[in-house]
Amino acid sequence: MANQLNDPFGALTSVDLSEGSTSFYKLSRLEEKGVVDNLDRLPFSIRVLLENVLRHAGGEYVAESHVEAVTKWSPTNSGADVPFMPSRVVLQDFTGVPAVVDLAAMRDGIKHLGGDPARINPVVPADLVIDHSVQVDYFGTPEAFRLNVEREFERNHERYALLRWAQEAFDNFSVVPPGTGIVHQVNLEYLASVIHRRAHGGRNVAFPDTLVGTDSHTTMINGLGVVGWGVGGIEAEAVVLGQPYYMLLPEVVGMKLTGVLPEGATATDLVLRVTEMLREHGVVGRFVEYYGAGLSNLTLPDKATLANMSPEYGATIGFFPVDDSTLAYLRGTGRDAKLVERVERISKELDLFRTDDTPDPEFTSTLELDLSTVEPSLAGPKRPQDRIRMADMVSQFEKDLPALVPSGFELPSVSDGGSRTGESWAGEGGSAVGVAPSAKARCVPVECDGEECEITDGSIVIAAITSCTNTSNPSVMVGAALLARNAVEKGLDVKPWVKTSMAPGSKVVTDYLEQSELLPYLEKLHFDVVGYGCTTCIGNSGPLPENIHKAVEENGLVVASV
Repeated sequence: MANQLNDPFGALTSVDLSEGSTSFYKLSRLEEKGVVDNLDRLPFSIRVLLENVLRHAGGEYVAESHVEAVTKWSPTNSGADVPFMPSRVVLQDFTGVPAVVDLAAMRDGIKHLGGDPARINPVVPADLVIDHSVQVDYFGTPEAFRLNVEREFERNHERYALLRWAQEAFDNFSVVPPGTGIVHQVNLEYLASVIHRRAHGGRNVAFPDTLVGTDSHTTMINGLGVVGWGVGGIEAEAVVLGQPYYMLLPEVVGMKLTGVLPEGATATDLVLRVTEMLREHGVVGRFVEYYGAGLSNLTLPDKATLANMSPEYGATIGFFPVDDSTLAYLRGTGRDAKLVERVERISKELDLFRTDDTPDPEFTSTLELDLSTVEPSLAGPKRPQDRIRMADMVSQFEKDLPALVPSGFELPSVSDGGSRTGESWAGEGGSAVGVAPSAKARCVPVECDGEECEITDGSIVIAAITSCTNTSNPSVMVGAALLARNAVEKGLDVKPWVKTSMAPGSKVVTDYLEQSELLPYLEKLHFDVVGYGCTTCIGNSGPLPENIHKAVEENGLVVASV
């Protein structure tokens, strides 16, 4: 937004809040002036884009025609080219470091031309969260976190020195240090404001929080009612430098949720079912927007879980409008009371606040899911949409096994034996009935902690409590901890060939597990905290113990991680 406030549609107005007089661009003014025929028919995500172009109309990049193009969105009329001006950018260290290097190079270039290097700064605020560099070298001990952090700093000393310099050198640029959390959870718990309030043109102007990020799971913030998605490094740099992100006005698929999740089903089970449905429907290049009475039966972390997996189901975003759960989450994460007041008041003034009485918007197409039909599930072996009911896990593995064996290896015939025993399957968490002989799973003896044991096709060799999808959700994390407590109380333990780890999305997770006195049970099963960042999901699980790795590689075993 330029220093001068433009208002070609006469939509600028103001309200008095606890933090003072606050201006905003009222969308309903467009309805009053006949620019849009019925604001309620627009999906909430399109309304956010409408506010964005309305607020920038008459400036350098946004014309009045762009506003009119967005107001004309309909299920049969999308595809207009519009400039989107995000209010901030979120970076992680893998993709963010090149952006910092480019900014530094620009300063160097200005200096060589005789100019002032300090003139080069991000125009749009940017936050870089260091979370992609931790690796699980140490695990299963109370010292794992400290040792992994030390190794992380040893490996990344020069990169981290650059980022430390950048934070001090650039305006509008901040760095969240390593060992703090996963970028998307930090964004959800701390960085996002939902409704900004910034000084422009002599006024304090409120407007929706919007962003682009350099990570595909940036969409997790959609669960908080914030429009944002992952982009490439070049696009993110352009936005940082004040350029618009040009986009085609998308089709919007409505995902209607009804009912209540049954006991035993989690948000992870729900998102796997939703992913299966949306992949079958086809949502690539489209927005997905959730609606229906079922939204009121989901917590905000549940919504964040669904939004997080937008890349897995192929959508640009998976959006939840602001509602009472948004306000409750902001209060629960310690946001200032004045911010919560602003979010509620301005969202309602902008027709961006959803209740059970809100009319359903129009969508390009719709799907419907009754939450009560969701079952415990997992997905695999390769694609997130390949959902498997937990009850079918063993039989599905049996079917998939022959196609998963590496080239150069063969499964033994039935007469050769090699099928897994009931005891073996029970030890892996499967059915004690075991795999039928037709599966022909192979067994390989290995030494584990000084004793001989067997790993087989289907053995779990990595068990990681991690991912930005799961560790942001207290119900899932507490559920894992309660399961650990019950296992310990029954005298159960983790098999010695399993590499265990827990990498929470933020230190908040550790705090509530400690305060609920559940963390010791996870540690008893060797799920000690190994770091706060992206680990196993992006390949940062670290190596398997050498004897396990050798047994798997030399015998072509088909093993699993969960």
